[in-house]
Amino acid sequence: MGRRGLLGAAAAAAAATVGLGCAPEATAARADLPAGAARGPSAAGPRPLYLGTYTSVSGGGKGVALATYEPATGAITSTGVVTGVADPSFVALGPSAATLYAVNERSPGTVTAIALHGGTGGAPKVLGTRPTGGDGPCHLSVHPSGRYLLSANYDSGSVAVHPIGQDGKLGARTALVRHSSPAPGPGQDGAHAHEILTSPDGRFVIAVDLGNDTVYTYRLDEAAGTLKQVSYAALRPGAGPRSLTFHPGGKFAYVANELDNTVVVCGYNATTGKLSPGAPQSTGTGSVKSYPAQLLVSADGAFAYLANRGHNSITRYAVESAGATLRLLDTVPVGGDFPRHIALDPTGRLLFAANQNSNTVTVLNVDPATGKLTSAGRPFAAPGAVCVLPAP
Repeated sequence: MGRRGLLGAAAAAAAATVGLGCAPEATAARADLPAGAARGPSAAGPRPLYLGTYTSVSGGGKGVALATYEPATGAITSTGVVTGVADPSFVALGPSAATLYAVNERSPGTVTAIALHGGTGGAPKVLGTRPTGGDGPCHLSVHPSGRYLLSANYDSGSVAVHPIGQDGKLGARTALVRHSSPAPGPGQDGAHAHEILTSPDGRFVIAVDLGNDTVYTYRLDEAAGTLKQVSYAALRPGAGPRSLTFHPGGKFAYVANELDNTVVVCGYNATTGKLSPGAPQSTGTGSVKSYPAQLLVSADGAFAYLANRGHNSITRYAVESAGATLRLLDTVPVGGDFPRHIALDPTGRLLFAANQNSNTVTVLNVDPATGKLTSAGRPFAAPGAVCVLPAP
């Protein structure tokens, strides 16, 4: 089954009539502000915000949605949409932030490059699309060198590498690795690569596979653009690892397990690239089947946040012992239905959530001292939104 139909995603709430697929002048309602707060634009001015969407579902998006947000308030304003990009369910920026890359979560799968100011009058321009060699790509990231795009094919359980030219365009695929071992986990029909990213030191590429309960470590040959597996870490059978994020200290990583509703702290050996999983920990959602999704860690390494789709909440953890321990603090309502993806803005004071089934983006204020989350205002209507990316 494709992921658009997974977990009831196709049974989303009625499509919103105002949002990022509308004309560029369409504007969200201002976020509710605390008494005494400034209501004009912040000194930094509005910042770009990009939304990955599903275009092939009823009431879905029209492509990659474009918006801006106010850093002081979190208020979001639509600025248009990049059309001609099919099911761009995950997006990532290149190092210069001049090029945006999107998966096309279809079969066969492809990835697309978009020059954000490459068209007439500085409008976005689609630079081209390349096949990933697999089906249902759901995640991608840009290698820190800026020379390669890494992508994960969920439906076919493989990961791919494409070179990036100086103009931001994608070259022909240089690597495709299928996850054939270990065997799939309980109830799984095969491997399902869900995420691919680079370790903080830039030495290794990490791939998370939900289907066979495994996190793989690869070394990228930067001359050839190929991947060589150097180790793998097995999670407990049936865990369903979905998302991994590193602590800023570089010695620990945290894994969200979609199927058994847990998180796991992993030790990370920067010399070998090996991950060592610890014991499963609670998401704080009780008996609710929560389908944990995205994990984030604050830039100072003090707090971690987990999106719980079934529970419609965000779990807050205190990060202790220099990253070795997560201590559950609380869960708070996200303000939407099925938070598929979350992201912190560059200041770390705003947390954005793309809520798949309510077709909204919600914004939460983050207290930098305590990590506490509070609503920043009314949801922003965003048809088909499943990924949210504030610009750096």
